[in-house]
Amino acid sequence: MRLFSRISQKNALYTSIVLMLVLSLAVVGCNSGGNTNGGGDQLSGTIKIDGSSTVAPISEAVAEEFMIANPGTQVTVGTSGTGGGFKKFIAGEIDISDASRHIKDEEKNAAEKNGVEYIEIPIAYDGISIVANHDNDWAKSMTVEELNKIWAPDSKVKSWQDVRADWPDEKLVLYGPGTDSGTFDYFTETINGEAGASRTDYTASEDDNVLVQGVAGDKGALGYFGYAYYAENTSKIKALGIDGGDGAVEPTDSTIKDGTYKPLARPLFIYVNKKALERPEVKEFLKFFFTEGKALVAEVGYVPLNDEEYEANLKFLE
Repeated sequence: MRLFSRISQKNALYTSIVLMLVLSLAVVGCNSGGNTNGGGDQLSGTIKIDGSSTVAPISEAVAEEFMIANPGTQVTVGTSGTGGGFKKFIAGEIDISDASRHIKDEEKNAAEKNGVEYIEIPIAYDGISIVANHDNDWAKSMTVEELNKIWAPDSKVKSWQDVRADWPDEKLVLYGPGTDSGTFDYFTETINGEAGASRTDYTASEDDNVLVQGVAGDKGALGYFGYAYYAENTSKIKALGIDGGDGAVEPTDSTIKDGTYKPLARPLFIYVNKKALERPEVKEFLKFFFTEGKALVAEVGYVPLNDEEYEANLKFLE
């Protein structure tokens, strides 16, 4: 009886130890999923992003994957245009501002006045694409001078024939970004010589998908927007080659990256509030952006930076 009792006690003790080990492993297993904030807890918190509709597809893709890896976090991405994003950023309403241009001097001054310190980080390359309707069988390319003729503030161009004499007398219907768009600023400065200098009798929208649908639905349409929106809709619209002085070049991954698609190839940025960067979830999101997020840049139709550039971004964060 004593022997049986001892055996029973030993078995009970062994069972308790095994149960404790199983429970410990279960806890470790639960904590191993997703990133942590360095203290053993899972990441949590909300990250607010707004700004450029051109950059938004990148931020949205990275945000979606980041939240899957870190289910305790929430990342929201708005599209109020580069200018609209900077307004919210300067007011302290968002943590990260998507931008398809550099911050302007007046925006820098406003940020300084509000005590908002920030860092500018390049994330990808883009080529502003000049697009026409698929049924347009006459226009294959344009020169920078012709684009200026069309989009200048004092433009008198009403038809395709006004651009080139051998093009048809088809009404020219224009689509382009709104005035809060960084694409609008970049395009007007590059083509018309001054940011914001543009004719106003065109259909404007901060939503590039609206512009795509407009061009796709009108044979006489011409528009411009970020490369990703063209790449996503090649069955609906076509891109024109642009002659910047060395012959017409169409926007492609390679011509945008090597700069031969000139003068409309450009970098894309995010601006990060330094104070927000002190929060673990924001810092981890940016680390994710420059590691796992690299592949997503190409998936959504933009041109990734070189690996060395993403490594430089990571080192800068540290």
